Amino acid sequence: MRKMKRQPTHPGQIIKEDYLLPLSISIKDMAATLGISRKTLSKIINERGSITPEMALRLSRAFETTPDLWLNLQKNYDLWQAEHSSDSWKTVKPIPGNILHSH
Repeated sequence: MRKMKRQPTHPGQIIKEDYLLPLSISIKDMAATLGISRKTLSKIINERGSITPEMALRLSRAFETTPDLWLNLQKNYDLWQAEHSSDSWKTVKPIPGNILHSH
C-alpha cells in the first residue's frame, strides 16, 4: 500500500476554493444549478459530507470535469482518514499463499 504523507484535500474544499470563490457563485446558486439542497452542498463544502457517485455526475456536468475526478478525490480523502483514525486495521493478517499476489 502506498503511503500518502499529507492529508489529501477534501473535495468540498476544492469546490469552494477552485470553483465557487473564483467564479463568485454562492452555495445557494450552486446548489440550485446542481439540483440539490443548499444544506447538502454546504455539508460537502464544510467537509461534513461526501461525494457520492450521483454527486460526482452532477459536479462533472456543472464543471465540465469527469465523475472519476470527484470520486477519486473523495476516495483518497476517505482512505487517508481511515488509515490515520485507527490502527485496528493493522491487526488483519495477510492470507498465506494468496493466489492473487503469487504472480
